[in-house]
Amino acid sequence: MTTGPTPRGAPTLPGSIRRWVLGSRPRTLPAAIVPVVVGTAAAHPLRTTAGLPGPSWWYALGALVVALAVQVGTNYANDYSDGIRGTDDARVGPVRLVASGLAPATAVRRAALIAFGVAGVVGVALAWATSWWVLLVGAACLAAGWLYTGGPRPYGYAGLGELFVFVFFGLVATVGTYYVQTLRLDRWPVWFAAVLVGLLASALLLANNLRDIETDGRTGKRTIAVRAGRRAAGRLYTACVTVPFAAVLVWGVWSVATGAPVHPAAPFLPLLAAPLAAAPVGLAGSDASGRELLPVLGATGRLQLVFGALLAASLWLWVS
Repeated sequence: MTTGPTPRGAPTLPGSIRRWVLGSRPRTLPAAIVPVVVGTAAAHPLRTTAGLPGPSWWYALGALVVALAVQVGTNYANDYSDGIRGTDDARVGPVRLVASGLAPATAVRRAALIAFGVAGVVGVALAWATSWWVLLVGAACLAAGWLYTGGPRPYGYAGLGELFVFVFFGLVATVGTYYVQTLRLDRWPVWFAAVLVGLLASALLLANNLRDIETDGRTGKRTIAVRAGRRAAGRLYTACVTVPFAAVLVWGVWSVATGAPVHPAAPFLPLLAAPLAAAPVGLAGSDASGRELLPVLGATGRLQLVFGALLAASLWLWVS
């Protein structure tokens, strides 16, 4: 531990609590929050028509704790695995605990396991209250979180990160939240919403990987951004952000034509988030690189939160 005043111009190290908060990567947490909110909203009409008193807020809270714990655990596990591999030695993004020396690798690994443990305990409680099939899904989520950059053949290093994020923080988290409240999987609106949530979650990871193309390429981390190249990866990011808006527009036109929603404006609500997409899409599609792309991650997280809240409002009003 250093003593005395910090030299002029030297970076100020975060305090012990703040460094762990930063290490949890708060800007990525919308990927965990949005699917739970959307899945809960999708369950509302079905529970209401079945004579149940709206959403089960206890189940929703349990699903949120699991999703956040898996996300935080994955972030710490990624910090640990990348740190001991040396992948983060030349960071251009937010601070990493192991690579920067802010925390020993063993402590970061312990933090990851604690977060996964919280997810496991709450997941068992949800399974006990709903269906034991939830345990299998939860185990797959924990394995996916650790193996993203951990294990002998991490899939994040093979360019599969965005695909797994789409599956687990889109389809699984959204539909899983819906399932623990309804015990059903046969309603198409929740699957439609889960695809949109998954695309924006994938965009969040792409924003991170776009920024790190140069450093990841030098350290052998072959993300999809590294494999595709800067321009193609930028176009993929643009697709992940814009396709949900196009899908909402089609959904809205179809809903109005069939008279499906309670109010004809309801399915169009997510379009109100479109202005938030302009800046990150423009930056991702430019020639910017490295630190110039830092704002894309935060902007994508904000977009995901607002779009998710508006999508949840649409589904809350849905009648089917």
